[in-house]
Amino acid sequence: MNFHRIKDKKRWFAANFCTPHVKCAETPMTGMLLGLGMVGLLIAGVALMALAVSMPAAATSLAIVVPTATVGRSKQLIEKENEIKIKREALEKIFDEAKTADGYDFNKVKCLGDGMNSASVADKVRAANEELKDLGKDRDRIAEMDQIASDLRNSETKAGVSRGMHSEPTDSARGQQEKSFGELFTESEAYTGRNTKATAELNIGIKTLFERGAGWEPESVRSGLVVPYPVRPIQVMQLLPSIPTSQDAYKYMEHTTLDESAVVEKSEGAAFGEAEFALTQRTVIVEKIPAWVPVTEEQLADVAGAQAFLNNQLPATVMRRLDYQILNGDGNSPNLKGILNIGAGLQTQAKGTDDVITAFRKAMTKIMVTGQALPTAAVMHPNDWQDIVTIKTTDGIFIWGNPSQVSVERIWGLQVAQAQAIAENTGLVGAFADYSMLVERQGMDVQVGMVNDDFIKGKKAVRATVRVAIVWLRPSAFCTVTGI
Repeated sequence: MNFHRIKDKKRWFAANFCTPHVKCAETPMTGMLLGLGMVGLLIAGVALMALAVSMPAAATSLAIVVPTATVGRSKQLIEKENEIKIKREALEKIFDEAKTADGYDFNKVKCLGDGMNSASVADKVRAANEELKDLGKDRDRIAEMDQIASDLRNSETKAGVSRGMHSEPTDSARGQQEKSFGELFTESEAYTGRNTKATAELNIGIKTLFERGAGWEPESVRSGLVVPYPVRPIQVMQLLPSIPTSQDAYKYMEHTTLDESAVVEKSEGAAFGEAEFALTQRTVIVEKIPAWVPVTEEQLADVAGAQAFLNNQLPATVMRRLDYQILNGDGNSPNLKGILNIGAGLQTQAKGTDDVITAFRKAMTKIMVTGQALPTAAVMHPNDWQDIVTIKTTDGIFIWGNPSQVSVERIWGLQVAQAQAIAENTGLVGAFADYSMLVERQGMDVQVGMVNDDFIKGKKAVRATVRVAIVWLRPSAFCTVTGI
């Protein structure tokens, strides 16, 4: 399963950022300085206690204000997002100036200065797209580090409460958990205890003429190649951050009421204006996506072939269904709720008379203004993305890049996920990184067993299951683009 391995990242973060790298009191001089520092701190503490005792009772209440950053968003992340915003606005200005009734004429662009022709403007646009691509990757890395730091702090806090109540799994148990289901099956007693004796019979017919047809048939060994069935890949799931849970439902609080109308400037001695806040609890149920396949012991005798095939195909079948549900699930249990069926709050931008590029930009603006969020990705059908990357200027220059090079999988700096699970002519823009979650109750769990009289028939049942919840924290942080 392609979920983030948060546990490993926490260990790496702790090893690189949370471990002191300077050892104290390694020399006599260092020890003496440390001792003097401790004496100074003791004297300062005594002085503060004396000051507190001497102050009047009404003046002994001190208010300490500690500035805090926006929860979950570091200064580096905010600066990077502002930089992306500036670059997008500059790119938008180029397209606005180049827009004509028939398409785009880059000869009309003036914001880049004099002496620019269509080809040079197109080069600038491509360079801007590449720069936005790199900035987007930087932003994703910073956001991931912020999340790791937040998870580390939370885990350390929880560890202080639950320390001693739960024990870490042993190395042997951890190794058992990390084995694939194919390895678990072939190492099971039911499989290793089977009768491995085999006999081989070689019949060689010899006649007057020793030749292949009537003599020794040449050996022909089949290769291990298996041509995969043509199915759609996993295309959307990687856009959602994933977190673990130990519950059968994911509950969270949403700030649903904010009234600041009475919060205005007041003169000295006047009554304060009252602000109103209200929170609402939200619950998303964990659902199960299962699949199974019957297999005979004879089939599994070819461990390198049959085991590897099932090890790849059965989990992939489950993951494709999950990928589809992220977009299209109707939310009627046991179905998960996909973003396209989220209902109230989901925004829509019709293409109308605009071109596709402008329509996507307007969808991004709606997310930033109405949803108060920063979009991080766009989703569209491969056929719709093809129409965009083949757009040319009026003099025949491809805007999205030279056909001899790999095209930029970005629009307005957003990562583009080509998804066959979304209907053609409909696109999606969203703040996936900040306002969606894939909550994992149970990762890819694969088990092997027998049903009814399978034992006397030499049959096995192999099943794969995931239990997850899809959480859309703010529907207005997502916007569909219709009619593209």
